[in-house]
Amino acid sequence: MGLRDLSNEVVIHKRENGFEFLQFRKLLELGVKHAYSLKPHFFNTRPGVVSSETYSAAVDNYARFCNVIGVDVNKLVKPNQTHTNCVKIVDNLPGKMSIEEDMFKDVDGLVTNIEGVSLASVNADCILLLFYDPVKRVIGNVHSGWRGTFAKIAANGVNKMVQSYGCNPEDIIVCICPSIRKCHFEVKEDVKKLCEDTFGYTNRLNDFIEYIGKDIDGTGKWRIDTVLVTKVLLQECEIKENNIYDCGICSVCNKDIIHSYRGDGKDAGRGTAIISL
Repeated sequence: MGLRDLSNEVVIHKRENGFEFLQFRKLLELGVKHAYSLKPHFFNTRPGVVSSETYSAAVDNYARFCNVIGVDVNKLVKPNQTHTNCVKIVDNLPGKMSIEEDMFKDVDGLVTNIEGVSLASVNADCILLLFYDPVKRVIGNVHSGWRGTFAKIAANGVNKMVQSYGCNPEDIIVCICPSIRKCHFEVKEDVKKLCEDTFGYTNRLNDFIEYIGKDIDGTGKWRIDTVLVTKVLLQECEIKENNIYDCGICSVCNKDIIHSYRGDGKDAGRGTAIISL
């Protein structure tokens, strides 16, 4: 059992059958099956990165976690996640669990309107976004690391729902899972400059970027608020501000209970976000 309760006005922290996870109050209110997993369970399945034993444990965790939240693991789909801005459609009902298969290679977001399909993504500090249009009955699950954020994958997720299913952006609800926050996302000049070049047009750089001094080698350090950047991108796509539900939880600040690469290093596990129609 975790050391603390992360429940707040946006999410509720649950413990069932050995799993700890968060659920968004708004999605629960709308009857959407979903969850974001917490430690100790992990979902690393990347070939060449994890051992066969660890892979097997992760697959078992998928099966058990899906059972806890009431979705069919055999209809679960997870993309390869390589920090792209590519979002694809799941247009058929899978007959077995599909994790990082070739059809979703170099894909970091999925959307679907097929009943029973579950969309999964994993993180260890990156932003995970859960989308739901209650009018058109469409869901999305997008992985947005800083590279994906700067490449505007959040906007691509909205545009895919609009173009493929006729969704009205004003109907779409977006839930932001635990991720690294501005308090811990320190960067060097190269990433800071890329942020400036990419988002200077917003006139929000002073909100996005904070100078925090020099590193021990004399180079500058900055903090970037990628969650705020994501919110701005969503609102540019006409997502209503009051339809964005940010859990407000930093993965690094809570590394005892949330998987965090910056907190745990190369041995970090992965949490997963799952959403299903």
